[in-house]
Amino acid sequence: MIKPLRKAVLPVAGMGTRFLPATKAMPKEMLPVVDRPLIQYAVDEARKAGIDQFCLITGRGKDSLIDYFDVAFELETTLKERGKNSLLETLQPSSIEAGSLAAVRQQEPLGLGHAIWCARSFIGDDPFAILLPDDIVQGEKGCVAQLVEVYNQTGGNVVAVSEVPKEHTNRYGILDVGKDDGKLVEVKGLVEKPNPEDAPSNLSIIGRYVLLPEIMTHLSKLERGAGGEVQLTDAMAKMIGHAPFHGLRYDGIRYDCGDKAGYLEAQIAFALERPDLRDAMRGFIKKYADA
Repeated sequence: MIKPLRKAVLPVAGMGTRFLPATKAMPKEMLPVVDRPLIQYAVDEARKAGIDQFCLITGRGKDSLIDYFDVAFELETTLKERGKNSLLETLQPSSIEAGSLAAVRQQEPLGLGHAIWCARSFIGDDPFAILLPDDIVQGEKGCVAQLVEVYNQTGGNVVAVSEVPKEHTNRYGILDVGKDDGKLVEVKGLVEKPNPEDAPSNLSIIGRYVLLPEIMTHLSKLERGAGGEVQLTDAMAKMIGHAPFHGLRYDGIRYDCGDKAGYLEAQIAFALERPDLRDAMRGFIKKYADA
């Protein structure tokens, strides 16, 4: 019997050095795309997949991420008194039911695998999703919802994948693939940031995963991999052959908001999606197209 997927882990302990000096005083996950912070996009995507329990893996200076999902009593009271109901409605997505949000500190920056291991008590014996808020996926159906559909059919582990230029394989976790129907691929192996000449394919994992709790058996050993960190990819590789493992070519466009150029592109893409901003954004694009 396949257990329903209800939990999501969001690693948000990184220092955001690529966005200094802005991230000197605020978490990078609070950087807005149009008028919502990155963390909100991730939580919204998870909710659309039926997830209702969340765990933030935080670090020092990241308390504002927790505060964001708290009740802003003074603000809400003021808006009610002034009859600004439309503004009140915009706050609804930033509210999480009491008891549904947990936060755990990752005291040392020892890699993504270590961050997930920090959530072991939250995960328990349940399957869980991982969302890296740096990645935003724009599309009709959320990326995690697509992964959950596959998980409900196949069980096991499912990761979102996309093709990258061969020369960029040393930036990503890369799949060694078996059966491939053009949409769903069988994962035979995983390699963390291989050199282009050693890469088994050009299919890379993006920041969306559905994993079985058995991965904690491997993460608990805290074995160091590439970069001297505890790599999630290494632990996932050890699960191959013990449970179904698939990569999904998801529908949607991924924006890497951990990169300045990707972040700026996301601003344009999501503004163009908004009826209240579309015309203005098109005007800006025309104005600066030849700059």
